[in-house]
Amino acid sequence: MTHSDTFAEFVATRSPRLLRTAYLLTHDWGQAEDLLQTSLVKAWSAWRRIDADPEPYVRRILVNTYATWWRRRWRGEQPTAVLPERAGSDPHRNVDARDEVWRALGRLPRRQRAVLVLRYFEDLSEAQIAEAMGVSVGTVKSQAAKALARLRLDESLTIEGAFA
Repeated sequence: MTHSDTFAEFVATRSPRLLRTAYLLTHDWGQAEDLLQTSLVKAWSAWRRIDADPEPYVRRILVNTYATWWRRRWRGEQPTAVLPERAGSDPHRNVDARDEVWRALGRLPRRQRAVLVLRYFEDLSEAQIAEAMGVSVGTVKSQAAKALARLRLDESLTIEGAFA
């Protein structure tokens, strides 16, 4: 099997999972696709040097690329906490609650958000997260603790608000 064939097979089999991770980091399908494509381009240039399972290596590229994308993020439109009044009951209560959780995750620093996404959405161990992010296990633990503490203090995630 050639270099190109193994890469093509990897992309075909692993892209859906990596795209999910990218989406959980960016919360935008377009940005997630761009993030994954950029990460795969970077992985292609190093493909010959990857000896073991390439997924952790590519995941690390994905997380590092996400962390450096602050320049590309569009900051023109900002969500507002106060919405206009609506007549009648809101049929989208669960969607709104999920959106509040996503927004709260979005307010976390990138490293903390990446740790929570990899831990609770991708179900990676602390050691796997540390490897993917290129940090120590202690850093993963402290970032997770800080992120969860911040979410506990987030006023938009009240029982009446987010989870009613």
